[in-house]
Amino acid sequence: MLVANLATFITLHFHAAAWFFQDDQTVQWDALSLWGHMGWIAKAVVIVLFIMSGWSIGVMIDRWMAFNAARKQSRAFAPAVAGALRDGKIDEAIKVAERNKKSHLAKVVTAGLMEFRAHQDSSDIPGETIEASKRALERTEAIVHAELKRGLGGLATIGSTAPFVGLFGTVMGILHAFQDIASQHATGLGAVAGGISEALVTTAIGLFVAIPAVMMFNYLIGRVEAFDVEMDNSSSELIDYFLKRRGVRRP
Repeated sequence: MLVANLATFITLHFHAAAWFFQDDQTVQWDALSLWGHMGWIAKAVVIVLFIMSGWSIGVMIDRWMAFNAARKQSRAFAPAVAGALRDGKIDEAIKVAERNKKSHLAKVVTAGLMEFRAHQDSSDIPGETIEASKRALERTEAIVHAELKRGLGGLATIGSTAPFVGLFGTVMGILHAFQDIASQHATGLGAVAGGISEALVTTAIGLFVAIPAVMMFNYLIGRVEAFDVEMDNSSSELIDYFLKRRGVRRP
């Protein structure tokens, strides 16, 4: 009796598995076959995701190169301009800054030095030179900050929306699978392979686009904040230098 029941159980499960995997030999999982199984909406989603990926990669490369150049030139600029200012050579300090145009520090210091040089002979209002230089430094800091963040807003948008774009493709893939079941009157893996494949592929691509974008956005924002601190410190030190210069010129 036990053997008969066991044989019946195995037979039923064998037929169930055979029913589920009917037409499984027609399922192909290479990239071209998966693309062929997709509907036009899922293909549009994949194309949009690849465009978003290309955009985010372009922003990453551009910001990486810009930040590395700014860091490299700032390291060469800081000691050179400090030596020129120590000797009271403002014109020489401006020339040093102009030779390092990719440096975020050079852009800020140049604005302050040029404003100070333009007003240093003015004697109408005490402190006008310092205030003018301070305003020039603040304006330039804001401009440089905006330049450093260029493209990062788009990178954040891609990182936050790419999973939802992929999820839209997932929903359309599931609907495609149900349509295949209804049209073929079958429920085997082969009947739903097209819809399931496009659902999984769009989900995977959405995550593939979003994860690097989010990670790089956080990293690049961290570098921008570090640059902001350096610019603030440089501006404060330059204002202190201007105050000392005014004290020497006007006892």
